[in-house]
Amino acid sequence: MRKILKITLATTLVSAGIALGSIFNITAQGAGATGQAGTADDPVVTKSYVDQQIQKALGGGVSTPPTTPTNPTTPPPTTNPSDNKETTVVENTVSVVTLKPGEKLIAKAGTEFIIRSGKGVIYSEDANGVADLTDGKDIANGQAAGNNHLLSFPRDGRGIMVQEGNKYNLIVMVRGGYSIQ
Repeated sequence: MRKILKITLATTLVSAGIALGSIFNITAQGAGATGQAGTADDPVVTKSYVDQQIQKALGGGVSTPPTTPTNPTTPPPTTNPSDNKETTVVENTVSVVTLKPGEKLIAKAGTEFIIRSGKGVIYSEDANGVADLTDGKDIANGQAAGNNHLLSFPRDGRGIMVQEGNKYNLIVMVRGGYSIQ
């Protein structure tokens, strides 16, 4: 008799669990979680569409995919007579720049940096800093900038340099105009 009671109770509990699980699943799907890709709630987009939207956001409304120049030109390095150091300005290309301790990488307005290796801090002549687009915050003068974060320089005269006390070089990817001081 006890054995039959245990089997009946176990069967009832399992059936109730399955019924409740089905009810909760239906309720969750009715709340907007359709689970089907390609619907209005979960659209499927192509890589070309995403690239086009990124270019539109970065390029001020370009509606066609970007074209690469057939013969990109890089201006030759120029020399600053006041300090006899080479100043390089490269527009609309991605350059990998190595900074030694004591050097500053100064950006032109609209330039973007990504620190790939080393420890860098923000340099600014005024109280304002630069935008860390990865974290969505501003980094003030003298504060550390994270590696692999996209940094946007809104005005001339701001940049990065090797963190004080660090003896290793700073390797930075740069898109836009810059100079090394």
